[in-house]
Amino acid sequence: MGESITLGEVQETLLIPLYGRALDARKRRSMLSDTKAAELVEAIDYDFAKFRGPSLSGSAMRASIFDGYVRSFLADHPDGTVVDLGCGLSTRFQRVDNGRVRWFDLDVPDTMELRKRFFDDGERYTMITGSIHETDWFDRVRERGAPVFLLSEAVLLYFPAEQVHATLARLASSFPSAGLAFDTGGRSMMNSQDRNPVFKALPARMQWTCDEPRSLEPLGLTLLESRTFGSPQADVARSWPVRFRFGMKAVRYLVPPVAGYRINLFETAAPAS
Repeated sequence: MGESITLGEVQETLLIPLYGRALDARKRRSMLSDTKAAELVEAIDYDFAKFRGPSLSGSAMRASIFDGYVRSFLADHPDGTVVDLGCGLSTRFQRVDNGRVRWFDLDVPDTMELRKRFFDDGERYTMITGSIHETDWFDRVRERGAPVFLLSEAVLLYFPAEQVHATLARLASSFPSAGLAFDTGGRSMMNSQDRNPVFKALPARMQWTCDEPRSLEPLGLTLLESRTFGSPQADVARSWPVRFRFGMKAVRYLVPPVAGYRINLFETAAPAS
């Protein structure tokens, strides 16, 4: 019998990308080779088979694009600090660790309680129980004075626009000159949720609609790049199977919800002189 779990409605959605990465790990041509995700799926008592559809492969593609952003940051700042906001059961630290980064994974109590059954803190790795919308973890992350990279994958989408905007403005003002990566969903994507097979299995729904990531710049952000599944980084694309590498270029023109989903890299404003 596997580990039993109890998660809130939004938190339960973390099991979708976990299963997507696990399925990817079992493939002959894996994008992430996330064998830890496969181990977790085997260890957790949950009906993962109810999740189906293209969003599962999309989870692995999305994770690889975020991984690419983190690797680029670490190439420039090998001793930097990375914070995964709303980490769920992500294994990103294990995938991209360069042996020098200081890493924090942050999530709410029920998720972190589950996470701590499978992961341990280390010299450079720390799990924090907290919320992306709160500030009590800020000082802990800033204490080294190293360059900071913040990322939040498939989290902000589940909250109202006003709350998301307030959170982004707070992060921008509290972490000047930091990298900040997060995903956005356009109106066509939000309006198609009930037709998405993975969401038919769960009650949670995404709330925040953002058709134009550049519209967020007044919050104290500068958009550096915005990618779709049809435009991953070149080195990331090389890790994808051919059917995804070329197929997603066509899908973005034919399927509006896919074209409206973007994975964005921002930089927060520099400190005031």
